[in-house]
Order: sequence, then structure tokens, then C-alpha cells
Amino acid sequence: MMMARRRLRGALPVRSTEELRTMRAAGRVVAEMHQAIRAAAVPGVTTGDLDLVARGVLDLRGAESNFFGYYGYPAVICASVNDEVIHGIPGSRVLEDGDLLSIDCGAIVDGWHGDAAFSMVVGTATDEQHRLISTAEAALAAAIRAMRPGNTLGDIGAAIEGVVSAAGYGSPHNYCGHGIGQDMHEDPDVENRGVPGRGPTLREGVVLAIEPMLIAGGRDDVRELSDGWTVVTTDGSLAAHVEHTVVVGAHGPEILTRL
Repeated sequence: MMMARRRLRGALPVRSTEELRTMRAAGRVVAEMHQAIRAAAVPGVTTGDLDLVARGVLDLRGAESNFFGYYGYPAVICASVNDEVIHGIPGSRVLEDGDLLSIDCGAIVDGWHGDAAFSMVVGTATDEQHRLISTAEAALAAAIRAMRPGNTLGDIGAAIEGVVSAAGYGSPHNYCGHGIGQDMHEDPDVENRGVPGRGPTLREGVVLAIEPMLIAGGRDDVRELSDGWTVVTTDGSLAAHVEHTVVVGAHGPEILTRL
């Protein structure tokens, strides 16, 4: 989930060994939520059913949701379908065979946050859907590889932009990744485009939520629906959204929201 846009003042914050231990615990809960939702997302279930699945994982692990109540958000997951890019509110919508589903969710453990998203196809997928999702995952992987000491935020954005542009897809300008720690959204904004070598320098212990958002039609503009949350493509084309919470390690990046 991405809401506020932030202007960083000073160096990127660095997490201690103990703080990272707790963030790993929060990230594991998010990964378990993803695993449970993937298994439950079949034709005939509602997006509200998937929200209940996610709540069950949070309850089992004694974790809190960082989505529920955030600026009044009414659920613990975002469930965005087909042309919905992000922030789809789960409810009575019945998932059908061939729907492209993007799930974004998070967890809090002992005051520290995890946040991640994935896209999948419910039931039977088309080649177009496979290509869109695999490109989103490739963009995320490229960004994660750039998360090394001495690189910059611009290197991360450029890595995402290069993959997305080469595939001919679009990416909304007004939504991006973010810092994360004791709040879900912290400095800095992590743009999905950038110039290599520009921006603050990454150091060991910096934690960021990286989240490429792709629009199949190739356009960059989106619009928000009247519910005040759901963001859709203006051209009605499919969208995909993937995200991980990642720490810059001494010998390479570590994904905190993966089992």
C-alpha cells in the first residue's frame, strides 16, 4: 500500500540487528498471508473471503494489520482485480476464472512492519497475463539486485524502469515504494523510475519496500474510483503489482517478506 509521498531529509535510516530480527518476524507473517491467500484464490470465492483468510493468519501469529484502519481503510488486504492497479477494497466481488488478482497486505510484530504484494491469475491464465506478471516480477528482482551498499535510490528506480520500458508497459507516476520500519510508510519514496547514481546512497541496514506497478496498455496515467481508494487504469487495460520488503545486507540484499 502506498499513500503519502515523502521528501527525504538527511541520510537513509539504518536498522539495528535487533530491529531487523523483529522485521523478519513481521515479514514472515506477511509471506504466510500470501501463501494462504494464493491457495484460497480460486474461481467462486469473493475478495472478502480472502480478507478473512488473511485475518486468520494474523490472528494465528498474534500479529496486527497495518492496513486495517489506515486512513480509514476497512480491510486487512487490498484485492485489486484486472484493471485495478492498487488499493482495491475486498468485499462481495466473486472471482472468476481468468481474473488477474493483485494482493497487497502487511503485518506488525512488536511495533515493526512488513509489507508485500503479489499478482496471480485465478484459474486459467492467458499468455498476456503471464507476460505482464512475469515482467513485474522481473522488475522487482532487478530492483532488489540493485539494493547493495554504495548504490543509490536512482539505481533502484532505473532498474525497474529499464525492465518495464523494454517490455512496452506503463507505470503510474504518482505511486511508488517507500521506506518502512516502525511506520508502514517512512522516508524515502522509492520511485519506479530513476537515473543511475542519483539520490541518497544505500547503506547496510537500510530497509525499503519496493513495489513495481505495471499497466499492460503502456500508459502511465491512472484514476481513483469514487470509493476513495481503488486506483484503476484509464484505458481499461490489465495491471499487475508486486512488492517485497528488503534490507541492504553487507553481501547483498535480503528479502524479509519471503518464506
